[in-house]
Amino acid sequence: MAGFRSLARQVRDPRCDLALRRYSLRKCLERFAPYGHRATWDHLCSRAGFGPEDRSPDPARLVAALEELEAARAVWLAYEVEFADRRRKEKHDGLRRPGSVDDWHRMTWGGFGVAWCDDPRVHPREPLAEVLRRLIAALEREPGSGCPVCGGERLLWRYDLDHDPSAGPVCTDCGILVPRPVLTPEALAYARRGRLLVSA
Repeated sequence: MAGFRSLARQVRDPRCDLALRRYSLRKCLERFAPYGHRATWDHLCSRAGFGPEDRSPDPARLVAALEELEAARAVWLAYEVEFADRRRKEKHDGLRRPGSVDDWHRMTWGGFGVAWCDDPRVHPREPLAEVLRRLIAALEREPGSGCPVCGGERLLWRYDLDHDPSAGPVCTDCGILVPRPVLTPEALAYARRGRLLVSA
């Protein structure tokens, strides 16, 4: 099974036919897809200027989409290195029980679904790398009351998400499943109440 870097080489390789280059970009999302596979694909297509169903996009647009994905992956991989170093130091210092950020991080190891978007057509508009920087910054500070990506205050508790966890606070502005560790208990309670009000 090809890894992310070898798939990226195929996307860039002008000797490969266009169908293989497009397929290789889609396969990259099996290795790294911050919004989930379908939402990340929709995001990359819209930012690079080709349709999700376009079978023969401009090769330069495919490469632009790949470059955005690679930039985001570099941000996430750097975070994972820092995370692993911190946990190693904590264990050395006797802190064996992981916190809520650690629990969340275990579910997103490798970067799949870190900013999960259950609706593939609703996702942040900013570059993926910027979205991940904002999310990481939120994980490293005290919990807040809004979405760490867009600053939106309207969070609704959704159930039956195609993700683990399958329920949680979703930002109605940018569509991400907001990681619970970045929200205060009051913000989580408000999101739950909002969900009840919507369904009533």
